[in-house]
Amino acid sequence: MKLSAIPLLGAPTASGKSSLALDLARELPIEVVTADAMQVYKGLDIGTAKPTLQERARVPHHLLDLVTPEEPFSVAQWVQAAQEVVAAVLGRGRIPLVVGGTGFYLRALQVGLPTVPAADPALQEPIWREFEEGGAEPLEDELAAASPEDVARAQRNPRRLVRALEILRRTGRPPRDFPFTEPPFATSLAVLLPTMEELQPRIEERAARMFEEGLVAEVRSLRSRYPNWATATQAIGYKEVALALDGEIDMAQARQRVVQATRSYAKRQLTWFGRQEAQLRRHSLAAPARQAIEEWLLSLPE
Repeated sequence: MKLSAIPLLGAPTASGKSSLALDLARELPIEVVTADAMQVYKGLDIGTAKPTLQERARVPHHLLDLVTPEEPFSVAQWVQAAQEVVAAVLGRGRIPLVVGGTGFYLRALQVGLPTVPAADPALQEPIWREFEEGGAEPLEDELAAASPEDVARAQRNPRRLVRALEILRRTGRPPRDFPFTEPPFATSLAVLLPTMEELQPRIEERAARMFEEGLVAEVRSLRSRYPNWATATQAIGYKEVALALDGEIDMAQARQRVVQATRSYAKRQLTWFGRQEAQLRRHSLAAPARQAIEEWLLSLPE
């Protein structure tokens, strides 16, 4: 299949974007290319709302379960994998629909990658220690002195913050000062921008479902199998449950913190996607949004 542009669908957590993709696949020859920085990790299933095996059997999903929680995984690696998957899906005469809430991944497909040095875990290690001892604020202040734009781009994600500071301390230049590579292909972006009033009950329901489906057991299992899963422990749900398992908070507090953290993350995602130049915007989760997205997808084949 030949497309005028590769479709990207961006939306905040708990917005139902994965269900929407499954619904669209009933009518269109879609394969889902997942743009989620935590669903790349094996074993992080319940807490990341990873598509079930039954859903994956019904509609092909790609870029899930790529590495163990102990392995580093960069946006450059994700872009390379996405390019290969998109080419393969097109070769099968189907539509690769890139779906996710990790704006940094989607942005990399739109504008390319910064030509920054490769990540160096040895240089990141002392920055992680500073983060663990003093929190994010001192690190954000240091980065903001050189580039407020890079602080905003990190979206309060510790992994991105540490990476940006590694680049700054290593080169004397913030990430924004590095030129970008050429994008791998033309893209067309659609974004869902529901209100927080719409998202709040969905966020609460999502958190309740995670605990009912066995999030606590999943975290216990991951901690025993992967004692050095530093990056993955920053994922919402895993961090809070780990604190409860360590006795620092009780499980009811952990559940409430998951709701609060998910709400804050959704707000940041809405801000991010709201600033992007999109070919289609829908500000509600109602049925007309699905119809508009289907029409957008149908406009892309040449």
